[in-house]
Amino acid sequence: MTAEQPESPEWPDAIRIGRVAAPLREQVLAVLRQAILDFQLKPGQRLVERELIEQLGVSRTTIREVLRQLTAEGLVTVIPQKGAVVTKPSAEDAADLYEARAALEALAVRRFVQRASDEHVAELKAATEDIERLSGDGSATREVLRVKDRFYEVLLDGAGSPSIKQILDGLQARVRVLRATSLSEPGRAGRAATEIRAIVQAIEIRDADKAAELCAEHVQNAAAAGLGALRKVDAAENSDSTGR
Repeated sequence: MTAEQPESPEWPDAIRIGRVAAPLREQVLAVLRQAILDFQLKPGQRLVERELIEQLGVSRTTIREVLRQLTAEGLVTVIPQKGAVVTKPSAEDAADLYEARAALEALAVRRFVQRASDEHVAELKAATEDIERLSGDGSATREVLRVKDRFYEVLLDGAGSPSIKQILDGLQARVRVLRATSLSEPGRAGRAATEIRAIVQAIEIRDADKAAELCAEHVQNAAAAGLGALRKVDAAENSDSTGR
């Protein structure tokens, strides 16, 4: 089995459909999306319809509808003669996403400084403290991502810009995958927490220019770590395939 077509592993026990009131399609979509974002389903892994049907206990029609939605979100890619796989971003695609994220998040920070209430600032500080705590105690990447998601929710809420939020929401799934990739680099989580603390300190004194500058630097540092991690994976896979 080559690196380009990884063997389907045992399905994680956590990938289950609960008994809730939401429509079944939405439940399946939420479960598979989260499994991808949490790296239970790994980049490059095949998503075989039969296995999904057996694992989740739903119809082929539901699985196909969900896979189409995940493809639209950029989390799944359909490859000819291979089928659906979890999207594995190329270094070039990742670089473009990081650049877009840097510009948009810096603008969101600027609007937050201009428009956010003191209560929003207090919430942002609390989220930052959670990021620092979890980044320093060796918590799993998914826990760090969870509190970072909360940080960005508060940031966008306080920024008060539906346009910025809509654009970033469209990128959110792919951005979160890149966040997980960059945080996988040794020492990155702690450095990221320090960078976010500096952003919030600039926000507290309502220095929009400084906060936006620090935000852009934070994303640039994340890009350096994330792109480095992606290149390591590519190099390892190329080595495996040529060494066979």
